[in-house]
Amino acid sequence: MDANKNEKQKDLKLMNWALKFASSAGLVGILCCVAPAILFMFGLMGGAYAISFADFFYNSDGSVGVSGWILRGLAVAIGVFGVYRFNVQQNQCSIDPKRKKKNLILLTAIIMILGLSVFLSLENLSAWYFDTYVVPAQQLELNMSN
Repeated sequence: MDANKNEKQKDLKLMNWALKFASSAGLVGILCCVAPAILFMFGLMGGAYAISFADFFYNSDGSVGVSGWILRGLAVAIGVFGVYRFNVQQNQCSIDPKRKKKNLILLTAIIMILGLSVFLSLENLSAWYFDTYVVPAQQLELNMSN
């Protein structure tokens, strides 16, 4: 009974570790769009400024610019750091080597899948929010009409 409870706690610790680093990586990767949307949502910046803030991370043709790629690289670095730290922490314990390898593969897969899911979800959500709220506000601020 006690061994089963200990196993569940270890699995929960693995999931918490993965969630922490996956969500951090996903958020950092799309910070270029989420930050201006949130600041606009709370009334801390107008539509024109929110779009110019987001445009800093993109080229004039709409493709991802250097700053956007830096954020995405930073997101990958956060994920890799999470896997590395877990591996270092796991090597301090006397766990079965097969279990260590399984945990490391599982953690890597969870961080990759959840990190990418958070990134893509926030990307779609921020694109919808910009199209629905920020762009119309920008057009009003700049006295533009369709």
